[in-house]
Amino acid sequence: MSAPEVSRVYEKLSHAPRLLMEVELQPLQGNRFQPTGFPDLGPARYTAPDGTEMLLVESPQSVANRMELACWDTSRQELIEELRGLPYIRVLKDGSEMLTSSILEAHRLNSPYILEGKDTKVFDMLKAELAEFEIGAVNLRKLASVLVKYDTNALLHGVFLAKKDLAGGRLRLPRVLSGFIEASGVRPAESGGVKNDHVNPQGDTTKGFGNVPYHRTEFTAEHITAYFNLDLALLRSYGLPEEVEKLFIALALFKIRRFLSTGLRLRTACDLEPVGDLKVTRPDDGLAVPSEEVLLAECRELIQAIRESDKGKALDEKTFADPPVTEIAWQKK
Repeated sequence: MSAPEVSRVYEKLSHAPRLLMEVELQPLQGNRFQPTGFPDLGPARYTAPDGTEMLLVESPQSVANRMELACWDTSRQELIEELRGLPYIRVLKDGSEMLTSSILEAHRLNSPYILEGKDTKVFDMLKAELAEFEIGAVNLRKLASVLVKYDTNALLHGVFLAKKDLAGGRLRLPRVLSGFIEASGVRPAESGGVKNDHVNPQGDTTKGFGNVPYHRTEFTAEHITAYFNLDLALLRSYGLPEEVEKLFIALALFKIRRFLSTGLRLRTACDLEPVGDLKVTRPDDGLAVPSEEVLLAECRELIQAIRESDKGKALDEKTFADPPVTEIAWQKK
């Protein structure tokens, strides 16, 4: 039985195409922060239509990876206890030591450590499940159900199985949950320093010796805002069972809450914190996002309910893989 506040969320979102949320952020200390940067661009600066100087602080792809990490227990190299039972792929090195997993990989199931090694278990499994799409249109409902079965988080955060041997590289699903952080009214804060070599200040700097001065650009901003978008219309289009659909909503909201409470140290010089609470901007009916603890309890209850309903079913009829963690060994081809 869902908590009352979670039941109200399901009710209010039953016909909404999107759930849009935002929250104001500020530097944890001082005023400066370091935005994301790109090798051929540097900081992503741009001008809003009204002339406001803007800056991309964190990109959608980075926020997606950080929200996945919200579910991961780094010390145990496993999902956090409350979410165990969610399917994912674990890649082992030397037979037992964990190398990586589909939750940690930026491309999720499309990771080369999952699909490009000598152990072709996952590749063969996907090829068998999705063989009907070698010719003709891809049935996105079937693709979604396969992702739910073997790597549930991949459906929430999107995946592109770019391998020609899997339906000609046409298997892709966009993100159901996305987010980004941007700043407005930005101004550069220039600084720098010197890497000192007290042994040989005049040494060859091309080889790492000598004193090396460097330049650094950080920023200040009038406002820093994190935005989140849960695409409910896309989620419904997959025709998933009601309990699975509810799980994705609760899991998405939990990830946002956990990211905001524990994952906002984006870089050494970019440590942020929320100013006020997460606010729903659409649908505009005063909907409140439940607490992290309530959402996590809801996820745990739904995972258990789905696994209970899977008992006695044939493997190809199960919602979740059994066992939920599919293990493969990594060995380069």
